[in-house]
Amino acid sequence: MISENNNSFSILIVDDQPKNIQLLGNLLKEHNYEVEFATNGKEAIDWVFSRDFDLILLDIMMPEMDGFQVCKKIKSNIAKRHIPIIFLTAKTDTEDIVKAFTMGGSDYVTKPFKAAELLVRVKMHVEMKILRGLIPICANCKDIRNDEGIWDKIEEYFENHSSALFSHSMCPKCADKFYGDQNWYKKNNNTP
Repeated sequence: MISENNNSFSILIVDDQPKNIQLLGNLLKEHNYEVEFATNGKEAIDWVFSRDFDLILLDIMMPEMDGFQVCKKIKSNIAKRHIPIIFLTAKTDTEDIVKAFTMGGSDYVTKPFKAAELLVRVKMHVEMKILRGLIPICANCKDIRNDEGIWDKIEEYFENHSSALFSHSMCPKCADKFYGDQNWYKKNNNTP
């Protein structure tokens, strides 16, 4: 059974066939994913560079810019290359499958797809993205390395990557370490 608690995950569907978008959109919305769509490669690129997605479902056969070109453009951008891309296409040739992975695709599903299988693959790739998103923190100063490889203060990082706000405080152990010998501290904490 697929978890119904996917509220924070957003998926971009890229397909030039409205019926495919509708089918996929309904399936994903039923499982509480947030869904946006693009009907061509240019729209997809515009979406990807204007907001964050947790996953992209990408058709290969589209006019003007095919799915391979879209994938290549996304994967060439350091800030967006971490987004998993599942190619969802009617193309079944081994050559196309190999090319999809070579271009940076995370998975390859052929149409017509089985809903349960696609949902499991979507869930797996979203969870893998979360694990890949573990944040490197300096053991000494506690700065965080962001997606571009730049070291930020922890507060700045979380303000830019979440809706969390910070207030500073000090745990009792650190307060004792820094102020334990101060009379005012002893008095406020009723210590001898």
